[in-house]
Amino acid sequence: MSEQPTPQQIRRALARAERGAALDVAEASALLAAGGDDLKRLTAAAAKVRDAGLVAAGRPETVTYSPKVFIPVTKLCRDRCHYCTFVETPGQAAREGREPYLSPDEILEIAAEGAKLGCLEALFTLGDRPEDRWPEAREWLESRGYESTLDYVRAMAIRVLEETGLLPHLNPGVMSWEEMNRLKPVSPSMGMMLETTSRRLFETKGEAHFGSPDKDPAVRLRVLEDAGRLSIPFTSGLLVGIGETLTERAETIFALRKVHKAYAGLQEIIVQNFRAKPSTAMRHVDDLGLDEYLAAIAVTRIVLGPKARVQAPPNLVDLDECRALLGAGIDDWGGVSPLTPDHVNPERPWPSLDALRQVSAEAGFQLRPRLTVHPEYVQGTLRDGQAWIDPRVLSHVEAIADEDGLARDGVRPEGRPWQEPDGGFTAAGRVDLHASVDTTGRTNDRRDDFETVYGDWDAVREAAVRTGAPDVPADDTPISGTKTSGMRGDLAGAAALRAAEKDPGNLSDEHALTLMTAEGDLLRQVTKLADDLRQQVNGDTVTYVVNRNINFTNVCYVGCRFCAFAQRRTDADAYSLDLDQVADRAEEAWNLGATEVCMQGGIDPELPSTAYFDLVQAVKQRVPEMHVHAFSPMEIVNGTARTGLSIEDFLIKVREAGLGSLPGTAAEILDDEVRWVLTKGKLPAKTWIEIVSTAHRVGIPTTSTMMYGHVDNPRHWVGHLRVLAGIQDQAREHGNAGFTEFVPLPFVHTSAPIYLAGAARPGPTMRDNLAVHALARIMLHGRIDNIQTSWVKLGVDGTRAMLQAGANDLGGTLMEETISRMAGSEHGSAKTVAELEEIGAGIGRDVRERTTLYEGR
Repeated sequence: MSEQPTPQQIRRALARAERGAALDVAEASALLAAGGDDLKRLTAAAAKVRDAGLVAAGRPETVTYSPKVFIPVTKLCRDRCHYCTFVETPGQAAREGREPYLSPDEILEIAAEGAKLGCLEALFTLGDRPEDRWPEAREWLESRGYESTLDYVRAMAIRVLEETGLLPHLNPGVMSWEEMNRLKPVSPSMGMMLETTSRRLFETKGEAHFGSPDKDPAVRLRVLEDAGRLSIPFTSGLLVGIGETLTERAETIFALRKVHKAYAGLQEIIVQNFRAKPSTAMRHVDDLGLDEYLAAIAVTRIVLGPKARVQAPPNLVDLDECRALLGAGIDDWGGVSPLTPDHVNPERPWPSLDALRQVSAEAGFQLRPRLTVHPEYVQGTLRDGQAWIDPRVLSHVEAIADEDGLARDGVRPEGRPWQEPDGGFTAAGRVDLHASVDTTGRTNDRRDDFETVYGDWDAVREAAVRTGAPDVPADDTPISGTKTSGMRGDLAGAAALRAAEKDPGNLSDEHALTLMTAEGDLLRQVTKLADDLRQQVNGDTVTYVVNRNINFTNVCYVGCRFCAFAQRRTDADAYSLDLDQVADRAEEAWNLGATEVCMQGGIDPELPSTAYFDLVQAVKQRVPEMHVHAFSPMEIVNGTARTGLSIEDFLIKVREAGLGSLPGTAAEILDDEVRWVLTKGKLPAKTWIEIVSTAHRVGIPTTSTMMYGHVDNPRHWVGHLRVLAGIQDQAREHGNAGFTEFVPLPFVHTSAPIYLAGAARPGPTMRDNLAVHALARIMLHGRIDNIQTSWVKLGVDGTRAMLQAGANDLGGTLMEETISRMAGSEHGSAKTVAELEEIGAGIGRDVRERTTLYEGR
């Protein structure tokens, strides 16, 4: 337990807060103990911060609330929190004649009645993953055709949108990145209380969260981060008075600030006071005192700053105490219902809106209704083209929002189609099929939202250091993951090389890392071994495929920090091809001798839900014999979110549309520590693995890639290759399609945002390129026969060097390639067959055309 701060510590911290200095955890802990005159000074300082934020937001002296209905989808839960009366067992529900879940009719009845009374939000609340604990929950879901509780929640959110017009706010507890991605199209906002970061309360028997797997602070923080990466307006907060120390309370506040600073996605922070309830393990614990509660609100406001929305529930204090909450810095009352009780705190009824309006007015505030999604995020989507609200629910939001992003006066929601008719593809910024392609690339021009769209750059730079990436090296300085010198280094290198010669596909991590960091004579021996293995497997013929890249849109809102390709829909350089343009390009490519089109595009939230099926069918209908190699795993995730299909069902459907193979792009480095530095919202490594493994299982071969030379180090490269080997072993064990090739992709830094922000190296050196290609050949020996080298990124001389270090394939003629060119590649965007043949001739090798699946022609 923390020591009580001294009066001197409190007043020193208070003086710093009053003059606007940044506080640390120790100072915040001291202020949490403020009382008497010190508390008055603290709340006055917090109110000043809040007022400045409201002025900046254009709504001074305004406090908001959300008119809502409370929909307790299920009260079953796998957790055992010691203060909770919301949760029940299946037996309790059965004794009262209730099913484990509210039925669709019950959910819609609540929502429809709320709409009649002027409610705008449907708060879906429920226990965490009840089917994992209760067979009755699993049976109820399966009997109605739902795979999970979240699957049922998604379906009910759609029905509420379509039949009542209320905006769902989903509060189902811990969710994965994939689950939130699937729920975002049906809900403009979601939420989950952090409650506390205290591991003591989670790990100690008898404490509030012991025995509750979903209350692990690390797990809950991961949810908040994933929501930020997905640009979901998210509600969170702290529960005060459940046994945490002042320091633990302060640490929770700072954890919330850290997440919000990195992603700007915490739309509101709730500061909720503990109220003891009968029939709980904590029924004898004292309620949190008002002064301690006010101090917690005030410190939260000061630490999070003027732009944060800080909320306190008005029903968990007496009505005459609500004025004090306003005085401590809140600017929002949260959801207030004229229809349904607070099912989490049923003993505490909502105050009437008239009473709340009067209390607010007495404190100098106008009470205004808002939507479930706060106005900054409504305006950010409608005005600034950001991706906070999915297009499939945006029309529902627009229907009830005013120009300030709050609720329109007197509005009554009405049901409308969740997914309005798509109308097919439209071409935004049509591109002349025969226009010359600018191959100069971009250099240092930045998007005008550079400082915000990718997250907080200071946090990115700090995370880059944590990955263990070396400092930005000078040109041709090798990146070393291990330091070996003298006789010891020579012995280690010799031992690793002998192991590779004896059993190349089964190197230990230690030996692989030694060879991956090789220099000088050892590196020459490593590349010689890789070249020998290449000759054994592929002979001396270099292969290529005649293909065309079709980047059908560059509109993307994922926020990859290495990508200069992505544009907002409103950007001057944004474009989208329609289906006829895509088919025209495929037909032209076929007439010029191509056997493959490779189609990939940005993650455009306005793509039709059938987009990926339509694109494949457009090509196959026009050119039936063309092989369609299309859609990165990130695009597959986007497709599943849009359609609601599982990964397997989506892949089967796109295969039936005519997809021949899947590019294994979006892999970057298959290590989340690195991935979350490189990207803001891209899929986690495990999801990439799941998608390519599922593709293999349903008969779709894939390629595999690795982008290297940015914030990574050789240990990551070895780990990445190890993951690919494991996936291929699994595919072959079950007789499934697998990887056709591995493609090392050197990072092109020139216009990459992460490089322009000073958080990444300027790409790999020649030593790094040789080591990666050689070790790929060695470590993947017996698994993936084809190692491809990218002439787009390496140029002719670099490509020839890689062909003598284990690579056997040149990739495609491309005809045009946009992504690398936009990143600043200087090696062109197309090669003729004669030019590819010249690359091979320069090192005395024949060059032969192949198909996508490495069949001869």
